[in-house]
Amino acid sequence: MELASTDSGNALRSYTLNMSTDFIPMSVFSESSQGKFTVEGKILNKFDMKPHDQNLERYGKLCRERTHKSMTKSRQIQVIDHVTGGHMRPMPGMDVLSFGAAEKKKVVSKGSETKRLRKERGELEKIIFKLFERQPYWTSKQLIQETDQPEQYMKEILKDLCVYNNKGVHQGTYELKPEYKESRGSALLFGLSVGLGLPRSGVISNH
Repeated sequence: MELASTDSGNALRSYTLNMSTDFIPMSVFSESSQGKFTVEGKILNKFDMKPHDQNLERYGKLCRERTHKSMTKSRQIQVIDHVTGGHMRPMPGMDVLSFGAAEKKKVVSKGSETKRLRKERGELEKIIFKLFERQPYWTSKQLIQETDQPEQYMKEILKDLCVYNNKGVHQGTYELKPEYKESRGSALLFGLSVGLGLPRSGVISNH
């Protein structure tokens, strides 16, 4: 088969047609201006166009040219001379975007300025014991806020002093280990006894 003359000088005009009936049955439809569909006919044969063997190299070159052309970007950067800033207007949304980026940068820098300073371990342990005298159960977040200490450092101390509750009513909280509860309770009882003038054993003498 030979095509009619084309405007493109590189296009091939001679092809071989291979007819086939082995395909999914199809029909041709048309749609009117009112949206009504009509069956115009059925497709009985399928034809595949193939360039002649002597034109395969030329056809391959044509395909490469088409691919290269489709991948070439049409946008270009042009330098404009003698233009003052008064004639240049920002595109819609650019001012909002710039403001948002500035705010985000401000928040990030603010967070870096408020870096928590680590207290001495002994001093921090005393503070933690005082907090557990106020209430027996604390979350990690609450303790970090109360002590104003770095999270990782606080977790290291809590691992030595406390037990983490994985389940139960107080799930997700820390409480002092039993040995620290006993020692703190004994110290508190001793202080109370001394304050009341009682013997250290806690038993009031009748003599």
